Amino acid sequence: MAYLIFKFALSAALIVAVSELARRNSSAAALFASLPLVSVLAFVWLYLDTHDAEKIAALSGSVFWLVIPSLLLFLALPVLLRAGVSFWIALPVSCLLTAAGYLGMAVLLKRFGIAI
Repeated sequence: MAYLIFKFALSAALIVAVSELARRNSSAAALFASLPLVSVLAFVWLYLDTHDAEKIAALSGSVFWLVIPSLLLFLALPVLLRAGVSFWIALPVSCLLTAAGYLGMAVLLKRFGIAI
């Protein structure tokens, strides 16, 4: 149980660190947020829990393919905000576009025989 609490605390601390850093220096926060820390932590937790390198390889490959459509969020959100769309509208619209991108990527990958 202590291990699970530690995983939650460390993972949450990274999110809090980025949001606090963003209030002071958006460039530094962007650099920190752009690091694949969530993926690295997931790889570490998965390895510690299973010691299964194949599961980590499969997760890493899937993350690679899903990073591409996730970029839609980072394109759509600033465009919508700069166009004067309210944050509370722009965020879910950007998320929906990203979800559509994930679906499109899944369909495309399936055509090429790539499982995610």
